[in-house]
Amino acid sequence: MSNIPSKEEILKWISENPTLGAKRDIAKAFGIKGAARIDLKRALRELEDEGHLEKRKKTYRDPDRLPPVSVLQVNGPGKDGDLTARPLEWQGETAEPVVHLVPRASDPALGTGDRILARVTLIEGGTDYEGRLIRRIGHNPKRILGIYRAGAEGGRLVPIDKGADLEWMVPPGAAQGAKDGELVEAEQAGPKSRMGLPKARIIDRLGDPSAPKAVSLIAIRQHGIPDAFPDEVIEEADRAKPAGLKGREDLRDLPFVTIDPSDARDHDDACYAHSDEDPKNPGGHVLWVAIADVAHYVRPGSELDREARKRGNSTYFPDRVVPMLPDRLSGDLCSLHEGVARPSIALRMRLDSEGTKIGHSFHRAMIRSVASLHYEEAQQAMDGTPSERAAPLLDDVIKPLFAAYEALKHARSVRQPLDLDLPERKIELSDAGEVASVKFRDRLDAHKLVEEFMVLANVAAAETLVARKSPLLFRVHEEPPVEKLESLRDTAQSAGFTLAKGQVILTRHLNALLNAAAGSDHAELINMSTLRSMTQAYYTPKNFGHFGLALKNYAHFTSPIRRYSDLIVHRSLVAAHGWGDDGLTGDQIDELDAVAGHISETERRSMTAERDTTDRYLAAYLSERVGGEFSGRISGVARFGAFVRLDETGADGLIPIRSLGAEYFHFDKEGATLMGSDSGRIIQPGLRVTVKLSEAVPVTGGLLLELLSIDGEAVEPVAPNGRRRHGGGGRGRPGGGPKRKLVKAKRKSDKVKRKVKRQGR
Repeated sequence: MSNIPSKEEILKWISENPTLGAKRDIAKAFGIKGAARIDLKRALRELEDEGHLEKRKKTYRDPDRLPPVSVLQVNGPGKDGDLTARPLEWQGETAEPVVHLVPRASDPALGTGDRILARVTLIEGGTDYEGRLIRRIGHNPKRILGIYRAGAEGGRLVPIDKGADLEWMVPPGAAQGAKDGELVEAEQAGPKSRMGLPKARIIDRLGDPSAPKAVSLIAIRQHGIPDAFPDEVIEEADRAKPAGLKGREDLRDLPFVTIDPSDARDHDDACYAHSDEDPKNPGGHVLWVAIADVAHYVRPGSELDREARKRGNSTYFPDRVVPMLPDRLSGDLCSLHEGVARPSIALRMRLDSEGTKIGHSFHRAMIRSVASLHYEEAQQAMDGTPSERAAPLLDDVIKPLFAAYEALKHARSVRQPLDLDLPERKIELSDAGEVASVKFRDRLDAHKLVEEFMVLANVAAAETLVARKSPLLFRVHEEPPVEKLESLRDTAQSAGFTLAKGQVILTRHLNALLNAAAGSDHAELINMSTLRSMTQAYYTPKNFGHFGLALKNYAHFTSPIRRYSDLIVHRSLVAAHGWGDDGLTGDQIDELDAVAGHISETERRSMTAERDTTDRYLAAYLSERVGGEFSGRISGVARFGAFVRLDETGADGLIPIRSLGAEYFHFDKEGATLMGSDSGRIIQPGLRVTVKLSEAVPVTGGLLLELLSIDGEAVEPVAPNGRRRHGGGGRGRPGGGPKRKLVKAKRKSDKVKRKVKRQGR
């Protein structure tokens, strides 16, 4: 034993020689031979048991140091532009070290989320490492949000996604101390195996999934929405000072007002109107729209700019907002608060008596809002019951605004943008964060007034920049594809309506269909089917027009507090008018394509997160009414069942195919129907149904329903074994039985007729 080094000597040597951790390397270093190797093995095992060493395969290493070759995940560029990475298998008790990547000219470009194999060395005198790429081994591992279920050996992860039916195995040591029933975020650990459950590693514990405040938190984490501002971004925002009057037109004497929801967190647009005194424009109007001058505070290349671009837009939940900009800007310096001077980009527009815009001009200005009205307040004032705050503004401010809107309504009727009638839900929460009520928002003229003013302002911004040949981001909405129009035409025909045929579909054709269905039992079906036939709007530097609004030039200009696209348009206006050094730069112009793609994705991300959160709140609200009966309408069908939108709340639930009846149901994707092979019953969107709520799962937002009646006709309930409770056989197979064959023949005949009819157009 005399030639066996002490434990301290062994640890020191391993620390100084991280690439030589095999037992034979240690033995060679200390001259240990023969039977003494047994004593060395015993000493190494004791160091391992005491936590001083970690054995990986046949190599010992210090757990508080990274192995010389490590698997890393790229974090992305820091504020200085250099890439950093995090080790994926850090086992030390100290804080996880940062690895600063040192690129070589021959290295491929790395992006956030990339997994790499790298050679790392400890930076002398510190705890961080330098890393040099060996090879890239994958991109952004799959993230899973779920409920952890502890087991005797490791545990299971139950995903919260409605569509996920596969659990994940959490191996021992990969749970990060998670407790049974806790909401956790995990990532895939290793490649999927053909046998057994896939493995996951927990990376964050999020607490009680049933807590009211967890609903939006789940969506934020699930969709990767950044919700914490870096310190340097907050520091930069806190240093911002109110803008002065220098270089601006003084419009503080004009009685601008903001009109927003009663619970608005920010005010980024204000308006003012009066009669046009020009005798050449009898009955005309002058309309001012002022938008917060965010470009003054968020300069290109700043920390605020980088973070705003990363977020792309603000995301709104019933209980919180994840803003694009820190509150110092979004809720203070950039918000057009009542009675406070605020910098803006103001737009003056002249309208003729029929609402056609006959001229406009942009001004970098200072304004002062005389009142922050909410929609109901403005509407009540116009309807004859003004509030104490609105009464003094009625004649000189509110009535002229509504007069300008009346003119714009005429211009809108000529232009005929798509006129969908889709009620918007509003979820009201209690102080404890629980759902108190679910209501449908009223569509007041005050809402439409602001919307029409903002659309016109967006058009003016696009027209100005197009005329000056200045780069910008357009808001584009392309024509619906032919196959979706064919599907809409079939749906309309099945409901007794027609959609005009022709090579070019216009919004007025779709409006004719919507108007024909208005007030009928099929109104919601036609509105939803029309919406589904549309393409999704997006941002691009190329101008493809806006089909839904029936506009040739359209860009987002009116909400720079909450949309990065609008900030780009503001900067382009600043550069085009030569207003200062905070306009669009050459580097930003070169990146417009990349920015457009990114913010189109962040917008879709926010929409999905907001929709998922609404589903979860509705499921929580309805969970106390499981077993209750509800009326609704079939909103869609799929191979696995039918979707129902409930009348009372607008919540969507699923009737699984097994609950529709003890027969085989054929799914016709083209016709969007389910057809019973025995009964011949056709289930299609638009049918009135009565259902029983059989299950509500708040953590996923899923609702399972049982069908009770269709169009007033009772449907015999299905027993748990899948058979009819009274008579009837088991679930039929497709192809057997005379009645089934007749139904099949009819289905084939109908399909052939549709095909021949289309070819003969």
